[in-house]
This record gives sequence, C-alpha cells and structure tokens, in this order.
Amino acid sequence: MPYFPRLILFLFCLMVLVESKKPRRRRWTGQLEMHKSSHSYKKNLDVTKIRTGKPQPLLQVDDHDFTMRPAFGGPAIPVGVDVQVESLDSISEVDMDFTMTLYLRHYWKDARLAFPSTSNKSMTFDGRLVKKIWVPDVFFVHSKRSFMHDTTTDNIMLRVFPDGQVLYSMRITVTAMCNMDFSHFPLDSQTCSLELESYAYTDEDLMLYWKNGDESLKTDEKISLSQFLIQKFHTTSRLAFYSSTGWYNRLYINFTLHRHIFFFLLQTYFPATLMVMLSWVSFWIDHRAVPARISLGIMTVLTMSTIITGVNASMPRVSYIKAVDIYLWVSFVFVFLSVLEYAAVNYLTTVLEWEERKLREKVRRALLPCMCGMLHSRTMMLDRSYSESEANSLAGYPRSHILTEEERQDKIVVHLALSSESNSSRKKGLLGSQMGLRIFQNTHVIDKYSRLIFPASYIFFNLIYWSVFS
Repeated sequence: MPYFPRLILFLFCLMVLVESKKPRRRRWTGQLEMHKSSHSYKKNLDVTKIRTGKPQPLLQVDDHDFTMRPAFGGPAIPVGVDVQVESLDSISEVDMDFTMTLYLRHYWKDARLAFPSTSNKSMTFDGRLVKKIWVPDVFFVHSKRSFMHDTTTDNIMLRVFPDGQVLYSMRITVTAMCNMDFSHFPLDSQTCSLELESYAYTDEDLMLYWKNGDESLKTDEKISLSQFLIQKFHTTSRLAFYSSTGWYNRLYINFTLHRHIFFFLLQTYFPATLMVMLSWVSFWIDHRAVPARISLGIMTVLTMSTIITGVNASMPRVSYIKAVDIYLWVSFVFVFLSVLEYAAVNYLTTVLEWEERKLREKVRRALLPCMCGMLHSRTMMLDRSYSESEANSLAGYPRSHILTEEERQDKIVVHLALSSESNSSRKKGLLGSQMGLRIFQNTHVIDKYSRLIFPASYIFFNLIYWSVFS
C-alpha cells in the first residue's frame, strides 16, 4: 500500500479518537456537572433538598400506642408540676370567685419518646405534637370557666430530651370558686386556693407532686389588685377521695388577700358618720321650728337608707350579719332616735299647752259665780283696782320681777284656783304642778341632755366597734 493513503488513514483515525475523548455539551448550558461544583458548594448543601425517599423521624411516635400511660401496668408515673402566676385579674365578692392567668408546666419521663443524640440537646415542638402523644390529664377543681390562650397560635410548648424527659407548658386563664367569709367585711382577709388534680388517673397510676416544693410557685412582682393586698402565696398537697373512683393526688395554690379599708372609709363609714352628726344639729334648733327639724330628720333617715341599700347591692346575700351592717344599722338607729327625740319634745309641748288652756278655762268658770265672796285681793284683781306690787305679790313673784298685764292675770287666776281647793288637794296639786312646770315649761332641757347623751353614746360605740373588728 502506498505511503500517502496510509498517512491519510492514520490522520483520520487520530481525529476520531480525539473527538471521542472531548466532553459533550449539554442541551441546557445552565446545568453543570456535579463533579465541577466547588468544594464550598458541597459543604453547604441543604440535605433536605437532595434526600431521596421518606425521612426517618427521630421520635418514633407512630411505633407506640400513646393512649396508654408510660410504664403501663407498673408503678405510678411521677408527674412534677410548677406554676408561674402571670396575673391575678379580679376578685368578685358577689360571685365568690377569682380569675387568674398562669403558666402551667408538667414534667415526666416517657421512654417511648427517647431518641439518639450525640450533643444531648432537647427538641422543642408546638401544640401539634401534643395530640399524638400521652400527656397528663390535669384539670382545675371547682373551676367555673377556663380557656387556653391561642393568639397568635396555641400557647403550648413541648420539649423532649434524649432520655425521654418531657416538659409540657401551657398558658391558661381560669376562673375558680373561692369560699369567702364576710362576717368582718370590709375589715376582712380572704384565703383562696386553686386546686389541680388528675381527672382519670388515681394515685396508683399517676402521682402529682410539686417539683421543687414551695419554690415551684413563682409570681410576678407587678401583681396588684385595687381592693386587696396580696399577702402570701404558698403551695400544699393532699389526697382527695371519691367514693366511686378512689384516691387522687391534689395540689393547691393558696394565696391570702387583705382588703384595703380606705375605699370603704370614704364611701361608707365617713358618710354614715356625717349623717349621724348632722342629725344632732336639730338639738340646737328651736323646738317651735317644726318644718326645719322635721325636714332635717327625714333627710338624714333617707340618706342612711340609701347608703345601706348601696352597700348591700354590691355584696352577696349572705344569711349572717357583716361588720359593715352593724355599723350602718347602729348609725341608722341613732338618726332615727334623733327624730323620735323631737317627736317627744313636740308632743310634750302640745300636752302642756293643752293642760294650761284647760286649767285657765276651768278656773274662769269656777270664779264667775262666786265673785261676791272673794277676798279683798281677789276683788282688786277682778275689778283691776290693784297696784302693781300687790298683783305681783299675789301671783307669787317678787317686786323686782315685772310682768305684763296679761301674764299677771293668768298667773293670778292659776294662784286663785289653787287656793280655792282643799288642803289635801292643794298639796297634791302643788307637787304635780312643780314637776310639770319644771319639765313641760322647759322642753329645751330634753334637747340639752340629748346634746350630751347622743354624741357620748356614738363615740363609745365607735370605740368598741373598731377595737373588735380592726
């Protein structure tokens, strides 16, 4: 074979070999070969995007029956509890309850939730996992209303540790009953408690306990109430027995409240005291000023009735007497007695005037038929031919005490009527007249005594009241 064709065949074979070793171009130039990627790209690669097949979860939730409690059939599972009180929202005396917002946390161990971990770090989940695993069925005893906060999402946190330890936390607002004693209201202190208990599991299956004793209860330092001073928070626990189901562990959150008295001093005690003092003003008003004294007495009585009604409207209808009831009703009695005091003064004054008029008419009728047999002094009186000194001495008054003409005639008539009676009748009548004139003619004496007796009695009552209830 000639040299030239061999050379052409050799070149052709060489070109085919070179072309076969060249990399082929992709149709889309944006796709690069994996082996040309940089080292940093391989290091930061998101494995969740290139993982093929179904991922294997760390928590084997679907491999266990979580309708059963942990270690079912064995000893009771211990569940620790701690609480952080966020706020004490309100205390209602009418409904006898309180409203509290708190963070409730449970601690227990469930070996079914254990997972392998080299860093021993926990995993945190939200409320979606709670529906798939077992959690303690703790509820609030004697609660009226309660709800779990769900803004912006359910306020639930679940934290699982590699060894199976579980922390379950939730934010709850609960309104619970509080048995209050108002016998010393408003000088009272109330002790309320929030009770936690498992609903289904007895003490043989679940053992509730405070995780850190008294340190398990934390409170916000900013907690305050308008009417109460929060004195103390503390925890207790005991067993509760139900005849049909058995014994249950029950935890108590106890707190003591002391009521602020200043509000009631301004709204109740001070107005009531002023009304009682105002009723005493009538003792300095003339007993002949009937409209003034009657209006003052009726006004104070109606005001006291309004104060009593307002206080009872904001309180439950208890069957026993409260401390504020004692003060208000005693004050009401003092006001009412001041009205009765003027009624007595007015009545005695009317009786006196009526008896004096009756006596004058009787004497005048008795003296008219026997004018001829009168003594010289009596003749002078009837004829009005007597001197001023004789008339005054006849009426029983000294010369220095000058009387008007009308008064002299009335006194002389009374004197003549008394002298015309028998000796025994005269003595008896004089004694009665002296007592009557001393009391009835000086009706202001009753007011004078009332000015001292009423204030002294009310002050004495206040001393006893505040020493007993404060």
